[in-house]
Amino acid sequence: MYPFTSERFDFTGHDGSRLAARLERPIADPQGFALFAHCFSCSKDVLAASRIARALAERGIAVLRFDFTGLGNSQGDFGNTSFSSNIADLLAAAGALRERANAPQLLIGHSLGGAAVLAAAQEIPECVAVATLGAPSDPAHVTHLFGDAAYTEGDDVDIEVSIGGRDFTIRREFLDDIQSQDLLSRVSSLNRALLVMHSPLDDVVEIDHARRLYEAAKHPKSFISLDGADHMLSAEADAILAAGVLAAWATRYLGQPAKVSRPVTRLEDGVVLVEETGDAMFTQSVRVGQHLLLADEPESVGGADAGPNPYDLLLAGLGACTSMTMRLYARRKELDLRRIRVQLTHRKVHANDCENCATQEGKLDQIERVVRLEGNLSAEQRTRLLEIAERCPVHRTLHSEVRVLTREG
Repeated sequence: MYPFTSERFDFTGHDGSRLAARLERPIADPQGFALFAHCFSCSKDVLAASRIARALAERGIAVLRFDFTGLGNSQGDFGNTSFSSNIADLLAAAGALRERANAPQLLIGHSLGGAAVLAAAQEIPECVAVATLGAPSDPAHVTHLFGDAAYTEGDDVDIEVSIGGRDFTIRREFLDDIQSQDLLSRVSSLNRALLVMHSPLDDVVEIDHARRLYEAAKHPKSFISLDGADHMLSAEADAILAAGVLAAWATRYLGQPAKVSRPVTRLEDGVVLVEETGDAMFTQSVRVGQHLLLADEPESVGGADAGPNPYDLLLAGLGACTSMTMRLYARRKELDLRRIRVQLTHRKVHANDCENCATQEGKLDQIERVVRLEGNLSAEQRTRLLEIAERCPVHRTLHSEVRVLTREG
């Protein structure tokens, strides 16, 4: 798995509106760059999009996802958009990615976004592969979400619809545009590698749409059944599976790692940079030198569980320092210490239960450290190694007076 960065920025959409985007890319040179189109009336932060983008970045593929005009954090009026304008937004996003880093070689689309990337692929010359997730073979399939309102007579009648608990105004021009699309003819002349992924249990876009797309396409083409998944890929395991298959498939077509035009700079030694990713309430990007990891809170307290929580990271630092300190001592003393395992837990305990603690009221923090030493060691050597564990620099820091100076910078 690759450490990756997550960067937010805006670009200009088809009508001049500012569109919100997020680029996840590995710190190392990516295997390639992908552009992700989300589902109809969704946003770039819908779980399927965010989970797949991060999973692909961890596998070496940079992914740009963005909010179409009038959706998510993007400007503009969704009611004035159409399938054709979505294609225009995709081309604008490809241009923004081309200017910022590298043009997209891979296009990925979920649901109606899948139809959009199929329609846009030929207008992005750098694109060599296209992947769809639960995509319709006919963009007009989306009108079933509008119910009887889609069949209201009158050229100038606006349609008020509710999708996913949100109210939208759909213009008659949208219906006329989407019903005029001949997607299968575009697929037949795609001239790009195609991966069609679809769940046989999809009750929003039936599996037969996948068959039509696959039959219309020329080789190289592949089909993957996302067995057990729902249309929104709401289960994390389904999104991760889709990303893993997609990454393995795309590698055949992406070629050598792409050189990024704006490489991520290494932080100075001793500097840790923590930034919100914007994906969820608590998710943080943590950069140390050229390394990157995510921190988060568990779902039980409102987090996305995208990484360890702050106390987990504290315990990880103490555990790593403990093991390193004992290893250094064992090497100097030429001890037969083959492997070290440190298990740590943290909890709050009542101060009056601790006989030797300075604090005697309320609660205090207690870290329990269990050390397992493997090797041909005498009882005396094992005792000495446990004493050395107490000399770990992080252990000493936790027991010393610590000052934290905070300022705005």
